[in-house]
Formats: sequence, structure tokens, C-alpha cells
Amino acid sequence: MNPDINEMLELMGRTFRDFESGMPSRPRMVKLSFGFAYRFVEKDIYQAMFLKLARVQSLVRAATVLLANGFVQEQGILQRTIDETNEDIMFLVYAVTNDKITELHKKFLGAFWEEEIDESGTLMNSKQKRPMIPRKQIQAYLARIEGVKIDPSRQQDAAKTIYKTYSGYVHGASPHLMDMYGGNPPHFHTNGMLGTPIVEEHADDLWNYAYRSLISHIVVAKALGAETHATILSQHLKRFEQNAEMRR
Repeated sequence: MNPDINEMLELMGRTFRDFESGMPSRPRMVKLSFGFAYRFVEKDIYQAMFLKLARVQSLVRAATVLLANGFVQEQGILQRTIDETNEDIMFLVYAVTNDKITELHKKFLGAFWEEEIDESGTLMNSKQKRPMIPRKQIQAYLARIEGVKIDPSRQQDAAKTIYKTYSGYVHGASPHLMDMYGGNPPHFHTNGMLGTPIVEEHADDLWNYAYRSLISHIVVAKALGAETHATILSQHLKRFEQNAEMRR
């Protein structure tokens, strides 16, 4: 695996801990219908960014474990989730740095903070139905905000293409599942795909996901006003880009 990935994760981890230690309000133990659990009480947009950062960092770490063991199909599933989480982070950050909190943001945050279990206190009896914001609406928003230098329609089409490609891993489409077949004699590799050419392809792909997740940490740093963190991470980002160019 590319050593830059581990270094990116180390940088993300240290940055995240700095953000965590500087939080003005930490999660508190609160009483819910089903018992006690830690929750953010304020439920603001910055806390939502923070939780999404925790998720994306954990996802990238999990993807490295899958890759190391040759489970590249499952890595593909996580990468689709990493894409969505990074989109969510940019969506939230832009409301603070480039735009304002729109009605779409309010709907997103309302769904994000909603509990899974209502006052019934049990999952089976809960009538709670979390309203999911269509992914295309988030992608359209990102394309509009980022479309100053890039054609918004082309950018949105690119996002949709990546989304659809990795959906095949999530939903088990035949072309994606057939990647598990090969060898001499040909057979399905259900114990991981170490030693096959496809592992190298997915190793290269994972670098992109770690790279984009590092960018998410940079933009959150800017949203939080942590300019020193943003500057240092941006310098490292440039170095990783140069490393990638040298390996081509």
C-alpha cells in the first residue's frame, strides 16, 4: 500500500484530536426514550461537520484493512460511502464559508440529527421515518458552488458517474461480482483477492480516497477558523500531490 496513505491518516488523526480538544461543547450523556446515550445537545452545523469527519476517517482506515487482506469488493463498498461522506462535509462547510445555511441544509441537518427510535422506546414499535435528502440535490448544490471555474453540469455528471460506478459494489451488480472470478483454474475468490492484478488497481484507487478525505479536513479547518491547521495540511497535501506525480 502507498505509504502516503498511512501518513495522510496520521495527519487526519492528529488534526481531528486537536479539533476535538477545542470543541466549545462536548457530547453529553442524555436520557432518551430507550435509555441513556451520548449526544450533542446543541446540534449545530459545526458538530455535524465534526461527526462526518469522524466517520470518513474511520471509513478510510477500514478500507486500508480490507485492501491489506485482498477484500477489494468490500473496499469498493466503503469507497462509495467515503464519497458520500466527503460530499456531505463539503456541503456543510460551504454553508459557512461560501454561502449560507439554505433550506436544503436545514432539511439535511434535521434528518441528520433525528433519532432512530421515537418516544415508544423500542426499535420495532418506532414510527420514526428519517427523510433522506436525495444525493443528486447535494451534488447539484456542490456543482453550483464549485462551478465558478468548472462547468457545473459537467461536474455534477462526473459525481453521478463515480456514484453509479461504486453503486455496483454496494448492490452486487454482475460486472462487479465477476471481478472475483479468475486464476488458474478460474474460480471465484471468496477469501480475498491477494495475489491478483486487481489488488494493485484498488490500492491506487484508495490513495485518491485518502487524499480527498484529507481535503475534507482542510476545509473543515477553514470553517472552524483553524487557519494554522489548514495551512499545514495544505502544505502536506501539495507534497502528496508531488509524490503522486513522481510515481506516474
